[in-house]
Amino acid sequence: MNVNNAVFEAAFGTAEQLPVSDLDEYCFSGRSNVGKSSLINKILNRKSIARVSQTPGKTITVNFYRCDDKRLVDLPGYGYAKVTYAEKERWSELMETYFNSARNIKMCFQLIDMRHNPADFDVSMLEFLADFGIPYTIVLTKCDKLNKTEFCKQLEEIKAYLGDLCSNVAVIPFSALKGNGVNEILEIIG
Repeated sequence: MNVNNAVFEAAFGTAEQLPVSDLDEYCFSGRSNVGKSSLINKILNRKSIARVSQTPGKTITVNFYRCDDKRLVDLPGYGYAKVTYAEKERWSELMETYFNSARNIKMCFQLIDMRHNPADFDVSMLEFLADFGIPYTIVLTKCDKLNKTEFCKQLEEIKAYLGDLCSNVAVIPFSALKGNGVNEILEIIG
């Protein structure tokens, strides 16, 4: 994949708008403000191909980026409390339709903030991916915000907390600031 060929294709806000899956897709899932857009910008070596916000819950659409014969998909964040019930329902339907519409999902990168133990939403998402046989990689974002001792302790704690959900699955510490994990993610995408 030549990251210099990456382009934003489209954003879709409702389940009915989602296009047919015609390329291999690599999607990025996680809580609001976990760093999905920052990760996409970093692996594509762009400052703002994916919109980044300091305010949680800003990615409210499914955003498609094409790079050669692959598609990267930035999914709406989940778990943010300051949106209406109707908006949460729309996001839920959008995500459910995305995952249940015979898409050619090669990998779901499940992002978790490394500074904290996974939230219930994170565990539920991993269980969903496992139950439906969707291949996933766990990406631990914001790893640069921990010192070496905290990093090692938190990595072991998260693995213990997730148990079987992270066995036989790649767990990649990632930093959008320092670039940790970029090569590993690009290697998975190919």
